[in-house]
Amino acid sequence: VGHAGTLDPLATGVLVVGVGQATRLMEYVQRMEKVYQAVVFLGAVSATDDAEGPITFGAQAAVPEPGQVRSALDAFVGEIAQVPPAFSAAHVDGRRAYALARRGRPAVLAPRQVRIHEIQLLGLVGPRLELQIRCGKGTYVRALARDLGRVLGCGAFLESLRRLRIGPLDLEQAIPLDTTPEEARRRLLPLGLAAGDPPALPLHPDQARRVQQGQCV
Repeated sequence: VGHAGTLDPLATGVLVVGVGQATRLMEYVQRMEKVYQAVVFLGAVSATDDAEGPITFGAQAAVPEPGQVRSALDAFVGEIAQVPPAFSAAHVDGRRAYALARRGRPAVLAPRQVRIHEIQLLGLVGPRLELQIRCGKGTYVRALARDLGRVLGCGAFLESLRRLRIGPLDLEQAIPLDTTPEEARRRLLPLGLAAGDPPALPLHPDQARRVQQGQCV
């Protein structure tokens, strides 16, 4: 058994698990785009960039207006350079960044190129900003919340996160963690879903046999 894409401790939603031969396909699942629903708290900062860490309130500027938020969000759509959170699973000299941060020695992490396809502003009630984010591999929503707070000048952290979809795999296909083994086996999905939508070449039966034997066609 193997999984594709770790969720943060406070996060809920879709986690793709491969069983048996499907474990070989998890690398393809990890490359698929993801959709998240997030609540960002404006006007405070967190050491972990989310609600798990020590939070400092009231040290930043006033919460911005919706128009300012929309303008700031536009700057994060597309190919951007993003620095992973200090408390993250990013590797630093063969060690996880969170392991160093927990020992009081946070690492200096280099920016990574990530792609954010779309950010929808679902609501802004008081200091809470609700977003839906469609993004590519390696994007940290915590880092997006942190950087958004810096751009707005008020500080921000990720209060809650729910992963709605990975590629074609969404919440409707998901099963709860307390599902019985029998029910889980019954609801296993076809392997083809984990392969995504790669380019296809139709083959005649004799060609298919040759490919299975490692021959050229």
